[in-house]
Amino acid sequence: MHLLRLMPSCAAAVLAGTAACASFAAGNDTASYAIDTEVKLTSDQRTRGISDSLNRPGAKLSLQAAHESGLVALVEFASVSKKQFLDGKGVGVTLAGGYRFGDPDGWHFGAGLATERFPGARFEAPQSFDFNTFTPGDVRTTKYDSSFAVLEAGYGALEGRVLNVISRTYRGANTGGVCGTMLLLMPDPTQALECYARGDHGSRGSWLFDLDYKYHLAPATTLNLHAGYQKINNFREADFADWRIGITHRQWGFDWSADWVGTNTRVRELYLAQDGDRLRATDGDKLVVSVSRKF
Repeated sequence: MHLLRLMPSCAAAVLAGTAACASFAAGNDTASYAIDTEVKLTSDQRTRGISDSLNRPGAKLSLQAAHESGLVALVEFASVSKKQFLDGKGVGVTLAGGYRFGDPDGWHFGAGLATERFPGARFEAPQSFDFNTFTPGDVRTTKYDSSFAVLEAGYGALEGRVLNVISRTYRGANTGGVCGTMLLLMPDPTQALECYARGDHGSRGSWLFDLDYKYHLAPATTLNLHAGYQKINNFREADFADWRIGITHRQWGFDWSADWVGTNTRVRELYLAQDGDRLRATDGDKLVVSVSRKF
């Protein structure tokens, strides 16, 4: 989910004042805007290097808009696994809005708000542990929904982005979600009990960092580089780095991409999902291929 990198081509066209975007007349004033629709099919739906589709193919529909004033907006629908986002509808919805300013070829900046929703998805987990009776308790329901404040700064093809979690949790990261998962899946419960000993917490105030760079190898071919890090408040076990290196080639009106995606997670049990009678890791390094088209 990248709020302020909504329209790398059309936002630049708007800011540059080109005729690439539609116009409408309002009295004597003329305002320019751009609306982009993109459909994407991918061999694995990944967010920050972690599979949201249980290592299976996925699809995404994005509606992006930019106005010459600098206002930008995004509505996005992505397929996700019901085995990871429990009791959900199998879809993730991102809504975002913000403001960008500056020179697309030089220094440019942005700020905005975003929310990520998973309709119906929720889980139940114990939010406390009684060390006298050695039993978990206070079972509560938690949603996977998250909200963010976003800041962006970039120079030319280099983009930096910082997201701060303003919702109670980031994708369900609370005492039950983190400590409870560790207690359930780790063969040695020591780390899980240490996690519970820190008390009942959410993950509001977590930080997500992204750095992206694009280099044009040829007129229709681009090298894409990404490095990211997430620092989850109250739960250092969920901190990790991710990276991606890939190539995008435009042919026949489609963008064809191949990316090698990787992560460096601290506690892998937090990224295991039950699939029938086996556990599947969703944080493994993998080649992800995709094809997309804008309308």
